[in-house]
Amino acid sequence: MSLFSGTINQLEHGLAYSSVKQKVIAENVANVDTPGYKSKDVNFKAMLQNEINLSSSKSKSADPRHFDLKPSEGSVNIQSRNYSYRQNGNGVDMDKEMADLATNQIYHDALIERISGKFGSLNTVIRGGQ
Repeated sequence: MSLFSGTINQLEHGLAYSSVKQKVIAENVANVDTPGYKSKDVNFKAMLQNEINLSSSKSKSADPRHFDLKPSEGSVNIQSRNYSYRQNGNGVDMDKEMADLATNQIYHDALIERISGKFGSLNTVIRGGQ
């Protein structure tokens, strides 16, 4: 049985991506003054394809009615960017990182709003439309 036709599961994977993206951006910002540091980015396309492949495979649960709430192993694809913006070889562009941070925040908030709406709909159904 799939609650909301798998929508919540897909939103969960989107939140996992957003969380990883947030950590990568934070790491880049923290290393803005580290000589030789190359900024990193999450490859969304590869991560999405991996999640689609894993979602299509059968669940390894003992009971098919159980939900798999653990994030899938090996689904994160983080790549280094080979740019050098400074003399010391550092590849962090703070303007790009701040723009990525704002974009990721909007994406995260939209996902949270959709999940909240799904649970609100489920709550309405449980209460009998009241």
